[in-house]
Amino acid sequence: MDLGYVFFVLPAFIFALWAQARVRSAYESYSRVYARAGQPAYIVAAALLRDAGLEDVRVERTPGVLTDHYDPRSKVLRLSAGVYDSASVAALGIAAHEVGHAVQHGIGYAPLAVRNSLVPVVNFASNAAIPLFFVGLLMRSGTLMDLGLLFFLGAVLFQAITLPVEFDASRRALNMLESSGCVSGNESVQVGNVLNAAALTYVAATAMAVAQFLRLFMLRGRRD
Repeated sequence: MDLGYVFFVLPAFIFALWAQARVRSAYESYSRVYARAGQPAYIVAAALLRDAGLEDVRVERTPGVLTDHYDPRSKVLRLSAGVYDSASVAALGIAAHEVGHAVQHGIGYAPLAVRNSLVPVVNFASNAAIPLFFVGLLMRSGTLMDLGLLFFLGAVLFQAITLPVEFDASRRALNMLESSGCVSGNESVQVGNVLNAAALTYVAATAMAVAQFLRLFMLRGRRD
């Protein structure tokens, strides 16, 4: 029996499913609650960017559902179709979160800079880790298994670095929305609920990475 899967991966997978359900539920619920300011997310995002001195960052519509992101290479903040034109508290929270990433990029926020610099290396390492490990397992090569573990550890550390970046962006988002008057009173609580639900997905991704690493580590130990 693969005990590592039972004890580590399966609980993390269940947690990830729950986190995704929380995000969908929060987004659907608060997409029907409209902020009293009545401004759509793209206008709010542009205003927050101007207030932060980031007038060179463009706001664009992008296809898909919850595909919102900030592209630091082209300095473009892309909002999904359901967020771009919406004045709901969910849309404002998501848009402001991406503005938070733009602000991080603008001020040279260290964890974001580290994460962005690691992306090419981590992409290669995470793609190679599992094949390397299981080739080593089949060939009874401890060296290949250890190399796979080392590569996968890089992916775990990348997820760990992502957490403070995302939490900081959410904190900035709520502060900017409140200070600009785009949300107030109970709306701030509602935006916080959306952002907290979204943050759970990053926690779940980190938990999955750690769980997979522990599973591989247990399999490695059984081959000694």
